[in-house]
Amino acid sequence: MHRRQLLTGALAAATAALARPAYAVTPTLGDVAARAGVTFGSAFDQDAVDHRGYGDLLKRQARILTTDWSMKFAPLRPKGPEADFSGAERLVGFAEAARLPVRGHALIWNENNPAWLKALSRERRAYWLERHVGEVMERFAGRIHSWDVINEPFWPDHGRAGGFRDGPWFDALGPAYVTAAFRAAAKADPGAKLVLNEAFTESGDRLGLAVRTGLLRLVDDIRAAGLRLDAVGLQGHIVRGRPFDPVGWRRFLADLAARDVEIWITELDVDDHIFPGPPAERDARVAEVYRAVLDTALDEPRMTTIITWELADGFSFYRDIHGTDARPLPFGRDLEPKPAFDAMVAAFAARRTR
Repeated sequence: MHRRQLLTGALAAATAALARPAYAVTPTLGDVAARAGVTFGSAFDQDAVDHRGYGDLLKRQARILTTDWSMKFAPLRPKGPEADFSGAERLVGFAEAARLPVRGHALIWNENNPAWLKALSRERRAYWLERHVGEVMERFAGRIHSWDVINEPFWPDHGRAGGFRDGPWFDALGPAYVTAAFRAAAKADPGAKLVLNEAFTESGDRLGLAVRTGLLRLVDDIRAAGLRLDAVGLQGHIVRGRPFDPVGWRRFLADLAARDVEIWITELDVDDHIFPGPPAERDARVAEVYRAVLDTALDEPRMTTIITWELADGFSFYRDIHGTDARPLPFGRDLEPKPAFDAMVAAFAARRTR
């Protein structure tokens, strides 16, 4: 081969290397986070199993996975008491094959419950709370890293005492539904971490402030009942009308940390339609928000886990809102990294220097 051909071939190889997706030539989010003492993960569901490229992306980037929809009450028991675990087993099997721990989301939630449950008497709903928690956790005992035992306990606009979210479980037991669920969970699988998962706290608006107050009080109530609570999950959906409040949120994180619980971000994403402009401009602004949220979160030593709600735009629930124009996540519809990916890498790397 002539020298010119050798040089041409070397140039072509270098050009090809530069053209590779960033996640193929740089440390993964999971790697960079681990070096900062943080576990990085993502939500996933059936489409991750069906879409080989997306499944491979999750396996490469994540160090923990959270079930998105398939392990909630409604998809497990859509038409009656008999549970269908086929979808849940498929997800757990995917995670096990990838040797990734999996989080169960969520055992008890006052939203999106099937009609048959709502039609039951209060006494029967109380029975089903304990039975569901016990039956699901015992089936997957030893296979689930952690459970969101209670999801989104607060919605002050429902007008319930204490700002609790109304629904079939609250209607049956009042605020005691929370401690009932944690008591049943601790019994069903002593090896799984038990998590209280909530939204809205990152915002300093009326809703966010009310939920912060309620959540701190609820953590105290769970502990006062002598129950185990391993972590508090803060979802982190940054959306229009609820601006991020870094100063107030940092104080709230310190208040949580003082209660001796791990703190996790469990559902992080940023609605890019907060911002005007073409996709490139929105991507840049979204990246700024990711960096601000993570810099604030990672300033708290008790923040140990960061999980995005799905990993690539084509699999986000924002598809139902903005269609194919939704760009809330660190990877695009083509599964290649976006500016938010770089912002997350930088935030994790910055924690190592503190």
